Amino acid sequence: MTDVVDRSSGEFRDALELYERASLLELGRLADQERYRHHPDEIVTYIIDRNINYTNVCVADCKFCAFYRRPKHGEGYVLPFEKIGEKIDECRAIGGVQILLQGGHNPYIPFEWYLELMRYIKRHHPIHIHGFSPSEVVFFSERFRMSVPEVIRELKAAGLDSIPGGGGEILVDEIRQRVAAKKAQTDEWLGVQEEAHRQGMKTSVTMMYGLGETLADRIEHLFRVRAVQQRTGGFTAFICWPLQPEGTEMADQPRTDAVSYLRTLAMARIILANVPNLQSSWVTMGLKVGQVALRFGANDFGSLMMEENVVSAAGTTHRATIVEMERAIRDAGYAVRRRRQDYSIIPLDAVAA
Repeated sequence: MTDVVDRSSGEFRDALELYERASLLELGRLADQERYRHHPDEIVTYIIDRNINYTNVCVADCKFCAFYRRPKHGEGYVLPFEKIGEKIDECRAIGGVQILLQGGHNPYIPFEWYLELMRYIKRHHPIHIHGFSPSEVVFFSERFRMSVPEVIRELKAAGLDSIPGGGGEILVDEIRQRVAAKKAQTDEWLGVQEEAHRQGMKTSVTMMYGLGETLADRIEHLFRVRAVQQRTGGFTAFICWPLQPEGTEMADQPRTDAVSYLRTLAMARIILANVPNLQSSWVTMGLKVGQVALRFGANDFGSLMMEENVVSAAGTTHRATIVEMERAIRDAGYAVRRRRQDYSIIPLDAVAA
């Protein structure tokens, strides 16, 4: 279903005016109020998982990506199942409960490979598989001449548990055509999310800003997410972060600052009143800004993320141990709890065990 966002509506104009004109502290206050409506406790959660990029070969040619390699490039790879299994075992050994499985749009991998990978993981290295972004699902649909519902149904039957919101960028086609013309456009991307929800799967949703879009474009993105959530209730969390331009075709694009991040996060918490969780993107912003984000609408500290390749390929390399993450949360004034992939809290005695 295509949602048309009326930028002339009073609600849109009010949101845009708030974004443009409210002071940083006022936005923080409003976002914090909304955060406490969803989460009245003084708890911040995080998850231990691992981001496994099964291939870096990609034909999407996104201008903002420093990670991918074109087909036949000497640095291109596809991970063997056994290597993926090793990475899962390493994740589970430190309490990991989920893997984030994403890759490039690799035209040489047959669909059966993906299905067999799911079966292999569930058989030999059982863990929650949060995998294949909407853009990948659209690529599979086109490459293998299958409908999106068929692709999702097959992946789910083989063992896929939930779908990550990667590749969201800005959900306005004018922006997507300029920076990622070969990848899923707005209605296709959101269509995958809605179909996954229809089939009983939960998904996350993202926004990467700083692509030369306007503040109104960012508001439209949030309105579109909210509209899908009103119909399905399938989004578990929203995550936003800025473009990391270094090493990409967009290297001349100015970096946005921490204030822009906090304002954008706050607006997301205010507008997405029907999305239960917002993550702090400390991986791109650093632990200090990640702490402040907890007063600008975020209730979750994201992931320990023992492996991350895409953002770090563009030169952003914020790292933290479990102890450092937990200290950052406590220093911000919150109790800290580990969570599962569905955002339910893992009991303390289970963590200790």
